[in-house]
Amino acid sequence: MPNPATAAAAAAAAPSSSSKKSAGDPPESAGAGAGSVQKAQRSKPARPSDDADKKTKRLKDVEISFPIVYGTISFWLGKKASEYNSHKWTVYVRGATNEDLSVIVKRAVFQLHPSFNNPTRVVESAPFEVSESGWGEFEIAISLFFHSDVCDKQLDLYHQLKLYPEDDSAPQSTKKPVVIETYDEVVFSEPTEAFFARVQNHPAAVVPRLPPGLSLPPPAPLEHVNEKKRGDTKDHALSQWFMNFSEADELLKLAAARQQVQAHIVKLRRQLTKIDGPPQQSRAASGQ
Repeated sequence: MPNPATAAAAAAAAPSSSSKKSAGDPPESAGAGAGSVQKAQRSKPARPSDDADKKTKRLKDVEISFPIVYGTISFWLGKKASEYNSHKWTVYVRGATNEDLSVIVKRAVFQLHPSFNNPTRVVESAPFEVSESGWGEFEIAISLFFHSDVCDKQLDLYHQLKLYPEDDSAPQSTKKPVVIETYDEVVFSEPTEAFFARVQNHPAAVVPRLPPGLSLPPPAPLEHVNEKKRGDTKDHALSQWFMNFSEADELLKLAAARQQVQAHIVKLRRQLTKIDGPPQQSRAASGQ
């Protein structure tokens, strides 16, 4: 945790670009409470090298995807806030359904602003997150490194830390954090048979059916892990603020949005009928 001078530098030393801003500048976009979702993505890390292909058999025309979410949750410190230490925040990468990502992710590297002590934070096990405090907003680079049988290339993600709610006129609250999350699907094309067998029953993986005529040996049972050391985030201290990205919820949201659009269309048609009505009556009265 940086001291006040370091925290001040985290904003003051930031280059003048749209991706970095000081605590005094108005935010470009921020979510109030658990509500702001960035654009969904679909990332495809490079597959393992040809040298690996010579040793392992790959499944052609097969893709395995892992829905993930990365973001930040920031809390205003209220009466404890100072000029250079106004918020505590956490940046993280989690499974979209809060399942353990250790099955594919070997480690995560979070690159904070260079004015922080030890700005390059390496997290070797789940949950993949870093907590800090300060007052400035800046872009955080997140690099995911995968196990050798998954992918030999890293996946680079970028997230803008937000400390202040979108509505500048609304008072800050110590109980309602600012939450910004981005949904992404990490897609692995032509996985090895070993990787497929290892994750085909994992709850975080979206695994297709194998092509007709292709069969694999039954998967090995998932390693039993002590409940207290599991890498899922279902019981995480911040889980109440995590957004739900389940397909069922998305369908409900789409249905509700469709109803609102239909109701708005009906309302507009009524308004148009009222506007078009008087001229027609006027023309009839004049015999035109």
